[in-house]
Amino acid sequence: MSGRIEVHSLGRDYRDGKQSLTVLDNVDLLIQPREFVAITGPSGSGKSTLLGLMAGLDRPTRGQIIIDGTVLTDLDEDQLSAFRGRHIGFVFQSFQLIPTLTALENVRIPAEILGDAALAARAPELLERVGLADRARHYPSQLSGGEMQRVALARASITRPSVLLADEPTGNLDAAAGKLVLDLLLETCADSTLVLVTHNTELAARAERELCMRHGRIERVLERHARPVPV
Repeated sequence: MSGRIEVHSLGRDYRDGKQSLTVLDNVDLLIQPREFVAITGPSGSGKSTLLGLMAGLDRPTRGQIIIDGTVLTDLDEDQLSAFRGRHIGFVFQSFQLIPTLTALENVRIPAEILGDAALAARAPELLERVGLADRARHYPSQLSGGEMQRVALARASITRPSVLLADEPTGNLDAAAGKLVLDLLLETCADSTLVLVTHNTELAARAERELCMRHGRIERVLERHARPVPV
């Protein structure tokens, strides 16, 4: 497991009628293995676009993304999907749980897609780790927002990804639930590189580095020290 992320001259444009809108503009970035990085900035600054590109959920207009020595931008869709399944976990703000599956079944999905029975067998342990062993047979509609996000976290970590990316993982939660989710992120993904997009300044302050974005660029970088532990 490594988790090194390199971003070189990354740009992303979108078409708006006859005009081109630049959302990311020549971004360069290096994130070391097991580093905890927060990306902050106003709405429309390019935070989520950058995260989605690093996850391989979208394609850049120009530039390169390299994770653990693999150039994501050189992969075709099948290769990219296979790489993402093994190396990248993603936590969405809106949870993205499948409503017709139980919490346990939702957690198993990434491992089952890989056809890895040993990883799938970790699902009960992960639910227990996030405090939801007694909710394993509940459906998303029977869970609170905080519980759904904890299921989503367990799902994202089941394949032991070297990189875990989280887009506003506490954005739909109250302060207490948000703190619990972040603590669980740091605990569950202690061996992963963690990149978190957030508007929450308290959460960002717990990162080793905070990348402040504006107008599609990294405007400044706030350096901190050791990776924090849950408090």
